[in-house]
Amino acid sequence: MNDSENQQTQSGQSSATIPDAEFIKEFTRHQRPVFLFILSQISNPVEAEEILQETNLVIWNKFEQFEPGTNFKAWACQIARYEVLKWLDRHRRDKHYFSDDLMQQIAEESLEESTEWELRREALNHCLQKLNPEDLELVQIRYAPGQSGKGAAEVVGRPINSVYQSLGRIRRALMDCIRREVAAVESS
Repeated sequence: MNDSENQQTQSGQSSATIPDAEFIKEFTRHQRPVFLFILSQISNPVEAEEILQETNLVIWNKFEQFEPGTNFKAWACQIARYEVLKWLDRHRRDKHYFSDDLMQQIAEESLEESTEWELRREALNHCLQKLNPEDLELVQIRYAPGQSGKGAAEVVGRPINSVYQSLGRIRRALMDCIRREVAAVESS
């Protein structure tokens, strides 16, 4: 056994065990939701970023404990919750922090809300795919960065009133579709 293998064995870490591609995909995909979960409890983006880094280390070190097919975001947010509590314990002297009960309530509501927003975002993506090509093009033109309703009307060569009426119709159709999609997911 060479020196680096001996050191790894003594430290309890093995270079042979690394996360699989699915874990890495889930880890990467949930960075922003976990950060927002932390930020909802800390409110300082710099401190939330520090806690996210600590959380990431724990997630990475505990990857073997994650059960594929279960809710990665809930698992990661639970780890983040413990990291937030540790951070709060270290900074308890600062009077700007709230009780553990209040922080737990905020964390639970934040997780529920972020799950709801994620569900709505996925429904919106699905509903956008159902639009006819002309309506989808109008939405993409109108909601492009820096674009306005007037600019979209100029791009498509239609009167501004006509564009606003079409956008209103499309938004109503999308909202109805999103409601149906969310209701279908929640009832299953």
